[in-house]
Amino acid sequence: MDKEYITGSVATKAGEVPVVSTVLSRADKWGDLKAICAIRRMDYTVDPGLYAVGNPNEDSPVFASANYKLSFDALRREIDGIDAWTIVLDTNGINVWCAAGKGTFGTQEVVNRIERTNLKDVVSHRKIIVPQLGATGVAAHEVRKSSGFSVVFGPVRASDIPPYLKAGMVATREMRRVRFPLRDRARLIPGEILQGLKYLLPVMGLFVILAGLHRGGYSSQLTLRVGSRSAINLILVYLAGLALAPALLPWLPGRSFSFKGMVSGAIMFLVSLLAGLAGQSPFEIVAWALMFTSISSFCVMNLTGASTYTSLSGVKKEMSVAVPLQIAAAAVGLTLWIIARFV
Repeated sequence: MDKEYITGSVATKAGEVPVVSTVLSRADKWGDLKAICAIRRMDYTVDPGLYAVGNPNEDSPVFASANYKLSFDALRREIDGIDAWTIVLDTNGINVWCAAGKGTFGTQEVVNRIERTNLKDVVSHRKIIVPQLGATGVAAHEVRKSSGFSVVFGPVRASDIPPYLKAGMVATREMRRVRFPLRDRARLIPGEILQGLKYLLPVMGLFVILAGLHRGGYSSQLTLRVGSRSAINLILVYLAGLALAPALLPWLPGRSFSFKGMVSGAIMFLVSLLAGLAGQSPFEIVAWALMFTSISSFCVMNLTGASTYTSLSGVKKEMSVAVPLQIAAAAVGLTLWIIARFV
């Protein structure tokens, strides 16, 4: 990966530390856009280690970040004009929130990175500022016991860091508030849609082929007529789970993501029904009702790992109940759709 964000180095007692720019270049912005669209997303990383921002000294604050470059870019952009150190943890290219849940943005990695960077020789204080969204993975008392560094949990958003520092590293209630606004939810949509195309396109092809089946054998006319209608329905199902649901998430009824997904699927099924895409046969209409709701429900559950609305234990509990029901409903729907070919 091009490392043009590194603009030089600063000498410390622990050796030379790279200095990074706080201004995102065109390459940075293009890379961030590709990551949002899930293009080589897992390769979009920063080498773990210690970095300098501005002209820090031994008294400058130390911020922890994930080595997912979007997380790293968000941090360095927001601390423009601040002399600071950034210690980047090895989270396998995963953002802070998700990595904390998976344990890679965790206690042991914080301790290991402090030791590997010889941070105690770089700064005179013993504090490291960790994003609040990393709190689920970092046990502050264990970090202090093992490294001598105290963990201070900073604000949820990097944009609040400047006022947080001005207030003497005291976070207001607003800085602690976890949000998942439309802007953040919308950022998930392109990547989710593009990632899922490898599953959607083969399934669409299979439905188009099966659409030609009927009691008399096989009909190319049915393949064209019913197949195209089925392909459109599958696109609508896909959009219900990966576009409509994220956009309407706070307003969809229910607390579980599986139920919210079922509702978004039902909404899109009504669109299909009113447009005449669900067919005329009762078997086919019921089939699409089941497939719209079950597939959309499953797709929306994929958002649980990106949303701050959920917890790991809650997601596991929900999946244990919802996934078998989703599979059963989709299987019954597919069976009824095939039966409709011969009725």
